[in-house]
Amino acid sequence: MNTLYEKMDSSIMSHINEYMDIVKKLYDCPEIGFQEFKTQKTLVDYLQKVGFDTKESLACPTDFVAEYQATKPGPTIAFMCEYDALPEVGHGCGHNLIAGIGIAAGVALKSIIDEIGGCIKIMGTPGEENFGGKVKMVEAGLFDNVDVALMVHPGTRNGLGGKSSALNPVKFEFYGKNAHGCSPQEGKSALDAAVMTYMQINLLRQFVEPKTFIHGIISDGGAAANVIPAYASMEYYFRAPTMKYALEVTEMAKKCAEGVCLATGTTFKTSIYECPYEDTLVNYTLADMLKEKYEYLGLEDIKLIDEEGNGSTDVGSVSYKCPTIQGGIKIADSHVAGHSKEMANATVSDSGKQGLINASKAISYLACDLMTQPEKLEKVKKEFMDSINSH
Repeated sequence: MNTLYEKMDSSIMSHINEYMDIVKKLYDCPEIGFQEFKTQKTLVDYLQKVGFDTKESLACPTDFVAEYQATKPGPTIAFMCEYDALPEVGHGCGHNLIAGIGIAAGVALKSIIDEIGGCIKIMGTPGEENFGGKVKMVEAGLFDNVDVALMVHPGTRNGLGGKSSALNPVKFEFYGKNAHGCSPQEGKSALDAAVMTYMQINLLRQFVEPKTFIHGIISDGGAAANVIPAYASMEYYFRAPTMKYALEVTEMAKKCAEGVCLATGTTFKTSIYECPYEDTLVNYTLADMLKEKYEYLGLEDIKLIDEEGNGSTDVGSVSYKCPTIQGGIKIADSHVAGHSKEMANATVSDSGKQGLINASKAISYLACDLMTQPEKLEKVKKEFMDSINSH
C-alpha cells in the first residue's frame, strides 16, 4: 500500500471519534443557512486546535477558510464543507456529515503535506440550500488561488457526481386596485393577473428545451375573500442546463406577465429573491480519479457521472472558478429519501461513520495524487480550461 495513503489512513482512523462527535453535535443543533453561528464556532475551534490558520465571516456571516501552508511549495487543494440544515427535518441533506468529511480529509492531508509540499484549504461554505454561500465566496475571490476543490455528498449511492442545472429564482409581484367583492368593476384584481400568468407560464412547458424545469407558487393572493386584491405575488424557479437558457426562459415568463397585465389593467415587477446558481461543469478526469479511489477502497455499485443535472447547487459557481468535483457516498438504503429525517438519522449511524471514513480517505488520496503527480494535475487543469473556453 502507498505509504502516504497509510499515513492519511492513520490520521483519519485515530481521530474518527472526534469527527463523529462533530457530526453528532451539528445533528443535535441544526442551523439553517447563514444562521450557522454555533456550527461555525464548533468547526473553527476544532481546526484551530489541530493547527490550521482560520479566518471567519469573509464573504458571508457564517463562512470560514482554514489554511495550512506546507514548508515546501506545491498546489493548493480545497476541501469544501457544507453545514446548513433544513427547516423541520434538520440535517436531512447530510451537510453535517459533509463537514466531517471535509475536515477529516484536510487533517489527513496535513499529516503528509510538509513531506510533499503544497497548501490545504478547508472551506466552510454555508447556506447551500437557498443562499449560495459558495457563490458569495467565489465572488469575494476566496477560490481564486485554489487549484482543485473537492467534496463528497452523502446519499443512497456511491457516485462520481455530475452536472447540475442552472437556477434562476424570480419573484413576480402584481399591482391592481382594491374594491368590494360586490363591486368588482371598481377594482383591478392583482390575483387574477397572478393566476392568469401562472396558467400562461404553465403553457410554456411544452415549448422549452429538454431538461428545463419551471416550478412556481402563488405566495400572496390577498387577505379577504370579499376584497378584490390590489397585490399578489408568485415565486418561481427557472432551471435549465445553462444559466443562459434559464434567463431566456425567464424572459418568456415575463412576456406572459406583460400580456396578462395589459389585459387586466394591472402592473407587475420582478426581482431575484434567492441566490441564482450556475450549472456545474463536470471534470471527467477528476471523476475517473475518484472512481479509482473508490475501487481501491473496495466500494461497489459506483454510479457514473450524472449527465441529467436535474438539481441545482452552489457548487456550480466553484466549478467555473477551478476544477471541482462533488462525489457521492452511500450512507443509507435506496428507500431513504433525501431531505428527510431518515437521511438525517443516517448521518449519525454506523453507516454514516463508514461513509465518512470512505469519503475522506478517497478525496485525501485524490488530493495526494494531484500534489505528487504533476501530470495528473495538469490533465485536470487542461480539461477545466477546455470546458471554460467552450462555454
